[in-house]
Amino acid sequence: MPLTPEQQAEIDELRATPRPTLRAVAEGMERHLYQAHPVLDHGLVRVIDYMGDDSAITQAARVSYGRGTKSVSNDEGLIRYLMRHWHSTPFEMCEVKFHVKLPVFVARQWIRHRTANVNEYSARYSILDREFYIPAPEQLAAQSTVNNQGRGEVLQGDEAARVLDLLREDAMRSYDHYEAMLSQDGQQGLARELARMNLPANVYTQWYWKVDLHNLFHFLRLRADAHAQYEIRAYAEAMCGIVRDWVPLAYAAFEDYRLGGVQLSAKGVEALRRRLSGETVTLENSGMSKGEWREFEGVWG
Repeated sequence: MPLTPEQQAEIDELRATPRPTLRAVAEGMERHLYQAHPVLDHGLVRVIDYMGDDSAITQAARVSYGRGTKSVSNDEGLIRYLMRHWHSTPFEMCEVKFHVKLPVFVARQWIRHRTANVNEYSARYSILDREFYIPAPEQLAAQSTVNNQGRGEVLQGDEAARVLDLLREDAMRSYDHYEAMLSQDGQQGLARELARMNLPANVYTQWYWKVDLHNLFHFLRLRADAHAQYEIRAYAEAMCGIVRDWVPLAYAAFEDYRLGGVQLSAKGVEALRRRLSGETVTLENSGMSKGEWREFEGVWG
């Protein structure tokens, strides 16, 4: 369960007491503010605060020559131009702060993106909850035979049941030992900062993650991709829905040029030109490596 009744009551109270402001607000984002979006079995994503909207992006891009002509269509065209030509600083004018509850192994993958401000729940000071990520049966897959980082066929029947049992039993046993080692009720025990090392990587942690829109788009481009690990992709997809409502023009350009776009190398461009002129292009005469050729064929056939 992502939220306790107490946490939901706090969110309801925050949303019931709006405050007047003179700063620009995005109506789409206001609907998301404080709301918890469930992810996985016990995880969540919610917006704690944000700054800026689509107009903040175009305002920053136009600052060198003033406001000039201004309309929604002009804003859309400008934002698409900025996205198409990889301009970054105008998108950095927007920021968002997320509260994320996620398994530790996902957090360790996520923190590789070193372009945000992070403050994580500390198990040195507090006791972690008895909450673990246990994959749904359809997410239990064998190791891929062609991709060292990926998954292969989904496990079936007795093997799937055996793996799920092991995951649950190991997680519960580790937490039982964690509780047994802690100093509680005046009894002397192991310090929290040491007892935590016994917990498995699927235990849930939480953090505040503040990032600008440019770096958020970079995160989403990688983690909302179909090749990303399912668990972190689930969070990225939830965040995509939020960002779509926050900056609809910028997200549409991002979806078109980044999520749905394809980047070609110089050799890839040349191979495509040769194909369009009627020439037969193969791996042997393309100048590409086997991996690049496989990716090229995956898009262009």
